[in-house]
Amino acid sequence: MSKKPLKVAVIGGGSSYTPEIVEGFIKKYDEMPIRELWLVDIEEGRRKLAIVGELAKRMVEKAGVPIEVKLTLDRREAIAGADFVTTQMRVGLLEARRRDEHIPISHGVIGQETTGPGGMFKALRTVPVILDISKDIEELAPDAWMLNFTNPAGIVTEAVQKHSRVKTVGLCNSPINFQKFLAKEYGVSERDVLPEFVGINHLHWVTAAYVNGEDKLPEMIGGGRDYSAANVTAFDWDADFLSSLGALPTYYLRYFYMTDAMFKDMKESMEKNGTRADVVSRVEEELFELYKDVNLSEKPKQLEKRGGAYYSEAAVNLMHSLYTDKRDIQTLNVRNGGIIDFLPADASIEVNCVVTAQGPIPLPLQRVPEQIKGLMHAVKTYESLTIEAAISGDRGIALQALAHHPLVPSVAVAKTLLEEMLEANKAYLPRFYKN
Repeated sequence: MSKKPLKVAVIGGGSSYTPEIVEGFIKKYDEMPIRELWLVDIEEGRRKLAIVGELAKRMVEKAGVPIEVKLTLDRREAIAGADFVTTQMRVGLLEARRRDEHIPISHGVIGQETTGPGGMFKALRTVPVILDISKDIEELAPDAWMLNFTNPAGIVTEAVQKHSRVKTVGLCNSPINFQKFLAKEYGVSERDVLPEFVGINHLHWVTAAYVNGEDKLPEMIGGGRDYSAANVTAFDWDADFLSSLGALPTYYLRYFYMTDAMFKDMKESMEKNGTRADVVSRVEEELFELYKDVNLSEKPKQLEKRGGAYYSEAAVNLMHSLYTDKRDIQTLNVRNGGIIDFLPADASIEVNCVVTAQGPIPLPLQRVPEQIKGLMHAVKTYESLTIEAAISGDRGIALQALAHHPLVPSVAVAKTLLEEMLEANKAYLPRFYKN
């Protein structure tokens, strides 16, 4: 049976990550024939879009696959009739991320782009834009799947699920990184491992780690085995804590469980080399210099220095499984329903799902340790309030979201941060400046 050729639109196509997703499309072409690949960006991203777009065309040409790469600043043209729309945007570009990190640190609070005050402001800027994109999809490609890896992925995905009719799934590279880590640790194929994840985006715990059907989690906890990522400092977990937790926390949980050490490291790094935004900015400059080379026709190794290594592999795997009705297991951001019974039904959670052509079906969880419930509930409350604030522009709701985030130490600090960060983001937050 011949497969219908696909149209894919990548919103944020000028991203330095784009060569990775193009590489994934090329590798899977025989099973997932993409005929039109539209890379979309905004006026400020025109230069990067041109550079990345030309590299994408060279990659496709070298591979000898008939994918037509189209570059545009017209989002609606790209979305019209698309089968899949992927979103990898950064509203406000890296300069906004820099402020998200620097301002909280200057007030003694963790400054990170996906959690705490920084994550909140990234969400406030992003949610209205993603909902605008959703309206275009509803109108121009009502059957399309939106695959979102714009951070904070859980909040952005939940906003779309609550406030639009678009079929959407959120994803993150953290689970696929752990899967690769687990396979490497035990010298087996990735097909032979199955970790169980419990939680929400950037706040999940591994509660089982099957290798050829045997749960290796107790052994991993006992042996102090650990995994991290390029964008999070890898301080060691306390052995007694892990043993009594009975789960492996994702590396992002270091911000909550080791707040003082992480803040100290963050502050020292900022004073020495700048924050992660400054580092990424330098890595991006280096990448775009490489991308410009007309002789380059493949994804360069340096791309893995970005914190998002393998995220495109996760995205292509998800697209492929939806398209082919593969029914494999992937860890995704989906609507809760009743899977985590102490969170709202319409909350976005990050759990293992079976991916069918009709969408991902979340799998029941084997166990949810009692001790992780409070933190998960607190952060989910902050996330839901943040979505409400992003849509309404209500400063009172924004204050409640920030004051109830576990990384914000007091109402006074929350108020100071809110005022300063609203002012710094004024250009991107018109709803907060209506009057």
